Amino acid sequence: MNAYLSPSRFIDSDHPAVVEFAEKHRGTQANLSDQAVSLYYAVREAIRYNPYTFSRDPGTLNASFALAAGESYCVPKATLLAACARHCGIPARIGLADVRNHLSTPRLLALLKSDVFAMHGYTELYLNGRWVKATPAFNQQLCDVFDVPPLEFDGLHDSVFHAFNRQGLRSMEYVVDHGQFADVPEAFFFAHIRECYPHLFADDAPPLLGDMQSDLSRA
Repeated sequence: MNAYLSPSRFIDSDHPAVVEFAEKHRGTQANLSDQAVSLYYAVREAIRYNPYTFSRDPGTLNASFALAAGESYCVPKATLLAACARHCGIPARIGLADVRNHLSTPRLLALLKSDVFAMHGYTELYLNGRWVKATPAFNQQLCDVFDVPPLEFDGLHDSVFHAFNRQGLRSMEYVVDHGQFADVPEAFFFAHIRECYPHLFADDAPPLLGDMQSDLSRA
């Protein structure tokens, strides 16, 4: 378990800001499951979800970068939860998967030229003798805008994705599971995203810029 407890390049659990955040939000319970749940909700709500923050700069994958920015997409939020967990003595790793999102905005679909979101990130925590999935990406406010119930996490059961919205319409589904990693696999991560969205890597590609809520307000 040493690899899942130690600081790594992107899961920088020894960064002072990450340490401070983890200590503030781990709660007062000695039980590690309780601490994991507290950290999950802290990351989910403190860092606003914004897919337009994606960058080809590897430094933006760092847990500490997401914390400093105050907004990010799923992968850096997952690395932040993993970093906080590791600081608290909870083994943690990153999972990556391609997902189809049926509730994305028209602008984001047009930008990606696809309804498949490559390299969606989640966290796995080792609690009570087993790995448990936790997905802290989508904050409460964003879920309310999309009329999707926010993902809950109890430390016992997998918290994976929003299968349906509140009207029973399909929301998300997993297309490809790439597995779990001790740290974000930088070369594989960017190579797969480039393969899925080559236009985003063109020299003349425009900056992403924007956020989900402003997309909806313009719709």
